[in-house]
Amino acid sequence: MFLGYFTERPYQDRSADWYQSALPILDLSLSNGVIDPHLQADLYHRYLDEKLYVEEMGFDGVMLNSHHSTPFCMGGGPMNNEAAILARLTTKAKIVLLGNVLPIWDDPLWLVEELGMIDVLSRGRLVSGWVRGTGSESFSHNAQPPYNWERFQEAHDFIIKAWTTPGPFRWEGDHYQYRYVNPWVRPYQQPHPQIWVPGSISRATVEWAARHRYVYVMLDSQLHLTEQVFEIYRQEARRNGYEAGSQHLGYMFRVHVDDTEEKAYETGRKLIEGVGNVFLDGSNGQANIWAQNLPGLNPRKKSGYLPTVEYDRVAAARGLATGKSVTDEESWKHEDVSREEHDRRRYEIWDGVLERYAAIVGTPDTVLPKIRHVLETLRPGNVFFWHGDGDMSHEESMHGIRLFGEYVLPAVREMGQELELKSAFEIDTQTNQPLDDTTLTSNV
Repeated sequence: MFLGYFTERPYQDRSADWYQSALPILDLSLSNGVIDPHLQADLYHRYLDEKLYVEEMGFDGVMLNSHHSTPFCMGGGPMNNEAAILARLTTKAKIVLLGNVLPIWDDPLWLVEELGMIDVLSRGRLVSGWVRGTGSESFSHNAQPPYNWERFQEAHDFIIKAWTTPGPFRWEGDHYQYRYVNPWVRPYQQPHPQIWVPGSISRATVEWAARHRYVYVMLDSQLHLTEQVFEIYRQEARRNGYEAGSQHLGYMFRVHVDDTEEKAYETGRKLIEGVGNVFLDGSNGQANIWAQNLPGLNPRKKSGYLPTVEYDRVAAARGLATGKSVTDEESWKHEDVSREEHDRRRYEIWDGVLERYAAIVGTPDTVLPKIRHVLETLRPGNVFFWHGDGDMSHEESMHGIRLFGEYVLPAVREMGQELELKSAFEIDTQTNQPLDDTTLTSNV
């Protein structure tokens, strides 16, 4: 198995009134004027330090993501910069980018060069992931939403050609035109780094990933619905002449490990507190309707969505009335209630998150059976533990990472062997043949 680590790198300012507010933050409503650059510098250093410790404690890789213009993720534009820093500071961990928002790039040749340099600098440890992005990214970067899917596919095709075809050559596409393509950097991994695709609700993205035999990573989704999504991938794989295995599937879920059940419960609850993440089950973030439902961005019919949209937190903001919700949002938003009542309701929401396996907390002994249940249910070969997020402190994150490394990771690796869960670094997703060390560095 591949075992990775992820955090959104939230902007935490516990002294700010907006941070302590009991009311949810409307996405794209907070001015960057509240940023304290000195605090932000400390936070960037903190998150980098944690990732170095992640490598030391035996994780196989770190995942970085990219949300723009929002305090719940400081990795919007800087994600590739973070990756470059980690490429130099780390020595073993894979650097998994999930991912660059292709449709908002007017010049994807920059990505060809930036990512190529990161792969060379890390000596072949880059995993390059692509995403279509949400309405927030399209709105913030003035990208035309009706062309989101077209631009995504063309930018992908261009990048692959630029990585694999000696230049110079010319590119005349519908959305991108270049008279001279000859980037002076080539990927360390040949013909190019592995490409992984994350998602949560777009059916077209899953089917596209399966047609390309790319790893598809489900993000923080309901277990029984994720099972259905993985079956959609398998069916599309069969239509394209191959059988998808665990190496093609990835899953990210929240896990916190602590010394006692009580500490795990209280510290783990911080994963849903702090800055509101509109995509996070249990978070107090509020999706912005005019940003999530831009004209032409989302499918017009429900058939264009995955089963996971049934409980998606931003489904209503995207114009889909599913009639179901993971939380009773009316019980806590836009009400002038006491802090005690607010906290009571947040605990109630947290209990629901735990009940449906949207997060797992406990001691090493108690989290392992729950992790095994996830692995047996979904059978992913590529797993990310989401940790150190929300309102969790640096000290709490580091303590949890240590317990992961000392107790949880070795046991999970044994589970993976027993369940025969192979990662994309053990079985080539393109050929379904075993990979050896030489292949991993020269022909991924």
